[in-house]
Amino acid sequence: MAEAHTIHVDIVSAEGELFSGDAAMVFAPASQGDLGIAPRHAPLLTLLKAGEVTVQTTDGQKHHFFVGGGALEVQPNKVTVLADTAIRAKDLDEAAALQAKQRVEEALKDKSGHIDQAEALAELVRLTEQLKLIARLRKTRS
Repeated sequence: MAEAHTIHVDIVSAEGELFSGDAAMVFAPASQGDLGIAPRHAPLLTLLKAGEVTVQTTDGQKHHFFVGGGALEVQPNKVTVLADTAIRAKDLDEAAALQAKQRVEEALKDKSGHIDQAEALAELVRLTEQLKLIARLRKTRS
């Protein structure tokens, strides 16, 4: 059981569990705006949009994850992130994301109807958010 000044965090996706442990704070991209979640937060259930989930552990370390969307459940002593897709930020591949973004943009220009516009736009948003996270993390490391 988490101590009074910590909150247990589980980040899972279809690929498996990415994080499980106690934290001092969690930041997540909820569909209606970014959230900061501290221990003893009021219960909450919300959708997530593509973006960064940050877990700050009690020793001050920050763990960064990219989620492509999903759901977030908050209980006073537990946060559960159920992500559509999730990747540890350190594992993001900038070159692959840029190439995928370019392919999606080209597919959107092709008006022959071979792709689903809504799916392509959603993928473009996910890739754009990945690239923003990569750029932001690069700046903080410099």
